[in-house]
Amino acid sequence: MPADTAANKSFSAAVRDKWGWFLFLGIVFLIGGVFAIGMPLVSSVAVTIFLAVVLVIAGVFQIFQAFSVKGWGGFLWQLVVGIVVLIGGIAIYMSPVFGSFALTLIIASVFLAKGIFQVALSFRIKPLDGWGWILAAGIIAFLAGFFILMQYPTSGLWVPGTLAGISLIFTGWSYIALSLAAKRSLA
Repeated sequence: MPADTAANKSFSAAVRDKWGWFLFLGIVFLIGGVFAIGMPLVSSVAVTIFLAVVLVIAGVFQIFQAFSVKGWGGFLWQLVVGIVVLIGGIAIYMSPVFGSFALTLIIASVFLAKGIFQVALSFRIKPLDGWGWILAAGIIAFLAGFFILMQYPTSGLWVPGTLAGISLIFTGWSYIALSLAAKRSLA
């Protein structure tokens, strides 16, 4: 039996044996997602604070990395990038609501750009099956970015938390589906 097949069977057995834990994890994610959507300001600030902490840690490591390879020609640039990331993380942490506004602008910009490029891609592959789905996804992404931008700055109070909530809900449903499939395989 090939190693990858044995690993797949082992993983399946582990999931079957612990299907209840996967179900529990899925329910926790689902409830967390509902709360995040139900309290968008709180969850937006929480997402922003988490991002700030990640940036602070990344900035510190970037600065440490710059000093650990000082002889490299990119020392100054690496040091500057680390300082910028560190200061950005501290600034966001000190004012998470304003950080949420900035994050919302980035999210809107990403959706707009993603939408434009997906629409362009859809026309590039137009004769192929499924091009219409890519076109639809591009239009939806563009419209999402457009509507977020049109509601700015108010959207900064709910967009990051709502998107985090949607992600948590989908993650929860995926674990619930996995657990139920594992349970059915026991029969």
